[in-house]
Amino acid sequence: MAFCVSTYRFVSAATTSLELLGISKRFGEVVALDAANLQLRRGTVHALLGENGAGKTTLMRIAYGLLKPDAGAVHIDARPIRFHSPADAIQRGIGMVQQHFSLVPAMTAVENFALGNRGRFDPRKESERLLEQAATLQLSIAPDMPAHSMSAPEQQQLEIAKALGRDCRILILDEPTAVLSPMHSAALLQWIRSYADQGRSVVLITHKLRDAAAVADDVTVLRHGRTVLQGRISDIAEAELLAAMLGAPLAQSELTVPRPHRPTSTPPLGSLQSVSAEEWARRERIADVSLEINAAEILGVAGLERSGHRLLLRVLAGRHVPTKGIVRIPPRIAFIPEDRQREALATQLDLRENVALRGAGNRTGWSRWRYWSSLTRALLKDFDVHAVNERVPAHTLSGGNQQRLVLARELADAPMLIVAENPTRGLDARATANLLARLRAARDDGAAIVFYSSDLDELVALADRIVLAYAGRVREAERSRDAIGRALVGTT
Repeated sequence: MAFCVSTYRFVSAATTSLELLGISKRFGEVVALDAANLQLRRGTVHALLGENGAGKTTLMRIAYGLLKPDAGAVHIDARPIRFHSPADAIQRGIGMVQQHFSLVPAMTAVENFALGNRGRFDPRKESERLLEQAATLQLSIAPDMPAHSMSAPEQQQLEIAKALGRDCRILILDEPTAVLSPMHSAALLQWIRSYADQGRSVVLITHKLRDAAAVADDVTVLRHGRTVLQGRISDIAEAELLAAMLGAPLAQSELTVPRPHRPTSTPPLGSLQSVSAEEWARRERIADVSLEINAAEILGVAGLERSGHRLLLRVLAGRHVPTKGIVRIPPRIAFIPEDRQREALATQLDLRENVALRGAGNRTGWSRWRYWSSLTRALLKDFDVHAVNERVPAHTLSGGNQQRLVLARELADAPMLIVAENPTRGLDARATANLLARLRAARDDGAAIVFYSSDLDELVALADRIVLAYAGRVREAERSRDAIGRALVGTT
């Protein structure tokens, strides 16, 4: 049985660890939350679902004290609480790992771990505490490693260890598997389940219904800032969840990626010849890579963290200079990095300023802001970016709208080569389908696409050809999910 609700309480207040009741929040003209509700039971995993921009992250930031609600109430253990900052939430046992991590890049792991604690910083004592938490999580964390040298999964592990080190009993995870391989995702979901089974509680914000179905006990769905569905997840069909998230059932064509296009035989658009490169800060390298990039083709790239795939993408995008070999790439290249907030957007600048950043290094003279405003308005409409206008700062957009803005900007000048690194990270089903359709359309218009995804099903379904990065080496791979999965862990 499912519940379409606005104020329905499907559990007793006596069994809840966290309640958000009638929460409303506005940002200027934008209504982010409209009397939204969520009830988290003790000892359970609660999936929070909804389209990009539905208000999920905003609701959880209120629960964590990062934002103050305009209306509504927050209850901890059935008692009303008013948070003035995250420090208040932490004292009440709430921890949050955000989708875009909050670590200080220049600080080491142990310094980030201790940041915000009271008293004098004792490196030895804090390192012991960090290693103790890492052992509990079955993780390997080097206390002295700077955060900027860590891969995305390692940063996430440190964020979780940091939350647990503060004795959190309510853990909020925002899209935790978005940057993880299938193997690491499965391990994290297993840990989440065991954490809840110890009597603690987890809110899992996710767009992956299979992740929710794998570990969640309860589910809340938000749409346009309102709670539209609550209940036990075992009682709700997947089609009903999708309908609640998207407002109407998705067509089958939107849920699946079409079979790959077969490219025509044309000369290579770009190539790597015996290329080697190193990035010591991230402990990543590629060695003696030779590769052809074909027009009208999607080249899929598979790899685990530190396998070399990240460095390969940046060499192809012209963002990293190799130490050896010959790189031939076309002049117009689009790059869609995995971390849009650090590598793709200047979030304090407005949308037209972010659009104007593309190719800015090759322009001279005064900026034609009337032109950039007109172009940005057209891109917002064409790529369905939900924003009040082109003058709002990029940080006011939801993650999905930020990603659509990056895609719109990068594709605006019909690039010959598009390098996309996990571009569907944090996107819902409809937004993912639309983004992949854009990439297929660019391929069909003759562009070369280099596409990395941590989702092997997505990679196999979309790519015409796949290469695999492992221990710095790159080789052609069979278009088979199982074969790639085995190769990634070194069993073939």
